[in-house]
Amino acid sequence: MPSPDDIVTAMCRSWADPDPDRISAFFAEDAVYHNIPMEPIHGRAAIREFIAGFLSTFESIDFDIHHQVATGNIVMNERTDTLRGLGKDTPLPVMGVFEVADGAITAWRDYFDMAAINRAFGADAAPE
Repeated sequence: MPSPDDIVTAMCRSWADPDPDRISAFFAEDAVYHNIPMEPIHGRAAIREFIAGFLSTFESIDFDIHHQVATGNIVMNERTDTLRGLGKDTPLPVMGVFEVADGAITAWRDYFDMAAINRAFGADAAPE
C-alpha cells in the first residue's frame, strides 16, 4: 500500500490534469475537506461535487510543493497552488494538513488567505 506521503503527493499532482472522479477517488467515503476560510465538506460524493464546481471556474491547478513532511498518518505541505482559469494564472500560498488511513485521505485542511482569491477573481468568482 502506498505511504500517506505518496498518496498526498499523487492527489496533489492529479489537479494538473483534473478529473473530479479521479481526484475524489483519493478520499475515504466519509472524508472531510475543509478550506479553512469556508465551510467544511463532508463525504467523498460532496467532495467530488465541490471539485467539479470548482473546476467549472478553473481549468486546472498546479500544486508546487515547497516542503512536505509526514509522520504516521499525518502529512503537511507548504505549497503554492497556481489557479489556471479565467484567462490568467493566479498563485496562492497554501498550507495543507492531511490525515490518511487505510490508503485514503480521511481529512484535508487547507489554510490560505481568501482575500487573495477575491482580489484576483472578484468575490463572485471565488469558489463556495
